[in-house]
Amino acid sequence: MALELKESATSLSAPAADACGVRPAPRPGHDKRDRPIEETTVEQTPDGAFRRQRNAFTVRFGDEPGQAPVEAGRYHVLGALGCGWNRRQRIVIRLLGLEQAFVPEVVYGRDADGWKLTKTPGGVAELFGYDRLNDFYRATVGDKFTGRGTSPTVVDLKTGKVVTNNYHILSNDLETAWAPFHKEGAPDLYPQELREEIDLLNQQIFDDVNNGTYKVNFATSKGAAEAAYTVFKARLADYDFRLASRRYLFGDQYTDSDVRLFQTLESFENGYRPGFIDSLGTEDIVHVWDYPNLWAYARDLFQTPGFIDEPELFALGYTPDENGDYARNPFTDDEGHTPQSVKDARKAVYEKWLEPSGRESLGGSPLYSGPGGGGSFELWKFGAYADYYQG
Repeated sequence: MALELKESATSLSAPAADACGVRPAPRPGHDKRDRPIEETTVEQTPDGAFRRQRNAFTVRFGDEPGQAPVEAGRYHVLGALGCGWNRRQRIVIRLLGLEQAFVPEVVYGRDADGWKLTKTPGGVAELFGYDRLNDFYRATVGDKFTGRGTSPTVVDLKTGKVVTNNYHILSNDLETAWAPFHKEGAPDLYPQELREEIDLLNQQIFDDVNNGTYKVNFATSKGAAEAAYTVFKARLADYDFRLASRRYLFGDQYTDSDVRLFQTLESFENGYRPGFIDSLGTEDIVHVWDYPNLWAYARDLFQTPGFIDEPELFALGYTPDENGDYARNPFTDDEGHTPQSVKDARKAVYEKWLEPSGRESLGGSPLYSGPGGGGSFELWKFGAYADYYQG
């Protein structure tokens, strides 16, 4: 998603791709799209597959040397509502009751100058006099930064500098290092006894589902897009079977893995699926509701307090603004839709999400066939994050 930054670096010139774009890549025979080009230039393999860049800032939260101190109110996390990596953090913040301790802010309108800051009382734009997320990156690395700040980014209000844009691990820090500030009765999203298996499943969810949508939409060869779509469908079928006898991915309690899977399921129909149609050149694209257990599970989470809020409902195209208008139109102009038919379609999809899930009686075992089967989860310590398995 972002830039690689090393302490010895003298420049930071590789552009950081927008983590949250959903438009398909232009290919011969397809219409051009008015969208940033990093995803189809820098983040490409020789065979036309999308390979996301790593994150630039990877500081962890904690009390160890080199870690950012855990202090309530010191940090704001800046991100776009349409960005799944950012919504993941927002969901965890709400579920754990960290809204005042670790404050989320909204950025919007990415263009050639990067993400724009929302000007709100007490927000980072007011505190530092900045207009763009990129301003914080420049304040952090100076002339080394010539790329683009990414969503989400955590800013330290004491220093005005970027702490981390590592969306992979941020939610785990919120679930562990920030535990002293969790609300009473907050769920344990990262239980000690499941951490290794959660991390392995999270890697699979990232590769095949979260990032799998981008592998389809930002591939520059049709073969790469089709391969990614085949994997995406297979993974949804796998989770559909897993969820037939489990309320959540690891049984009767939702975890960090459920948050990560939900971030794509909630935005697939209105966000990614229209891009799949363009990228693959066919209307024959799966719907989430083609997988009955997965679809009921998604509705279960959708209706669980904390998993989605009103600004996100609007940003994802589920509910209209005060004028009755929707944020997203998943249809092309040549499909014969009128403004009213688009509104009717959006309302109908939202109503589908509100249908009862009927999953309340499910429990289920945390054990599944994989990933991590055969004891292989014991071999994985994820480098610098090994201490999280030791307690």
